[in-house]
Amino acid sequence: MGLRELRIPVSERAGEVSALLLRPRGARALLALAHGAGADMHHAFMQAAAEALAGEGIATLRYQFPYSEAGRRAPDHRKTLLATVQAAMAAAGKQARGLPLLAGGKSMGGRMTSLAAAEGELDAVRGIVFFGFPLHAGGKPSNERGDHLHRVTQPLLFLQGSRDRLADLALLEPLMRRLPARTRIHVVEDGDHSFHVPKRSGRNDAEVIDELARVTATWIDDLKL
Repeated sequence: MGLRELRIPVSERAGEVSALLLRPRGARALLALAHGAGADMHHAFMQAAAEALAGEGIATLRYQFPYSEAGRRAPDHRKTLLATVQAAMAAAGKQARGLPLLAGGKSMGGRMTSLAAAEGELDAVRGIVFFGFPLHAGGKPSNERGDHLHRVTQPLLFLQGSRDRLADLALLEPLMRRLPARTRIHVVEDGDHSFHVPKRSGRNDAEVIDELARVTATWIDDLKL
């Protein structure tokens, strides 16, 4: 199982971004993963998730957004974020070598992926995985950030923590019922937006990430791509 560094051109203005391809032997799908707003592709969660997915036979392509590539804290304009998702998926398609191609990401990265899909820009993608969909701002319950999801034609997998302050399940679950039948949700009991669980849960964060990887791999297999 080898880790390869790649460079992905986004646009003349945004330049290039870095990416990391982790492809285990016998991989049966490739999942491109975008990071969240307050992190980058090197964040401990992103690395652990990629390694856990590799253990389940799922290759990953983690990539940066231009602002994280440049070491800035504030995310890029939405247009640039969407352009990066499209560029990363084009690069992932070249690396897939016949593997089914899926996309998604942590929090903002997953939402930007679904926004690109809603605009019809990710036709090659066979499914989208959300590692904590950010339905609303913390403490401000709303489903406005999910308004575009009904325009996404691909199957969707929502991985959500029951204590996620950015996704009230009482709002997310009814929204999901209006989406295509192949939409699925998996709730991590006691997990927050980062999938951290308290000690009283009897589990640690590594075990939760392994759970997320298993659920994702099973969902991909169920799609029969």
